[in-house]
Amino acid sequence: MTKVIAVANQKGGVAKTTTVHSLGVALAEQGKRVLMVDLDPQACLTYSTGIDPDELDASLHDVLVRSATIADVRRVIPGIEGLSVVPATIDLAGAEVHLLSRTGREHVLSRALEPVLVEYDVILIDCPPSLGVLTINGLTAADVVLVPLQCEALSQRGVGQLLETIEDVRQFANEKLCVLGVIATMYDGRTTHARRILGEVGERYGLRVFDPPVPKSVRFAEGPELGRSVLQHAPSSAGALAYRSLAAQVYDSLKAV
Repeated sequence: MTKVIAVANQKGGVAKTTTVHSLGVALAEQGKRVLMVDLDPQACLTYSTGIDPDELDASLHDVLVRSATIADVRRVIPGIEGLSVVPATIDLAGAEVHLLSRTGREHVLSRALEPVLVEYDVILIDCPPSLGVLTINGLTAADVVLVPLQCEALSQRGVGQLLETIEDVRQFANEKLCVLGVIATMYDGRTTHARRILGEVGERYGLRVFDPPVPKSVRFAEGPELGRSVLQHAPSSAGALAYRSLAAQVYDSLKAV
């Protein structure tokens, strides 16, 4: 049965997009059929896969305003068997305004995904860095939430706020939603601060912290310019190896959901 994972943290710059892209590629490498959904008007996931958002005729925006379907707008990622993406454009910002006036607005993405669920093993949703109606749509469509966490105080504070939003979504729109766990990103184990935050987050919020943490590396910054994930750009790097391990663990943990 297809599992839908929302990757969310309302704090920006914590590697949500990198996590979605890397896990998507890693899962496809491991033989899974994967769909990535770019729910962010900044369209960073779209750009990172080698697609220019400015040249798209149709995107997720058209799906949310009901002028196209997921099947109409999704794109296959060249060179990676089993991996596709639903691209975004800046028009998504307008879709957010459109959704505010819609009845059942939090369910629009969930209903749009229903016809293609049988085609995939995993769907990964890259949520925007906010707790607005687009993120609520991502959470309502999801079975579980993965939280990328940069090991610093402000990012940790954002986890608490996100958990409050998840509880609201659970009560009013998606009672089955649960948090699968935390992935530590941009981790520098040389600093006492990073080690302390990593050690505290699981205990403070009662969440599983997946291991290993993803190390900070310039390789992650280089990949999007080439339209490639770190697993393609630097396949033997510590970051690529970490995401391959995390992908296997994440998929195994889905069996218990």
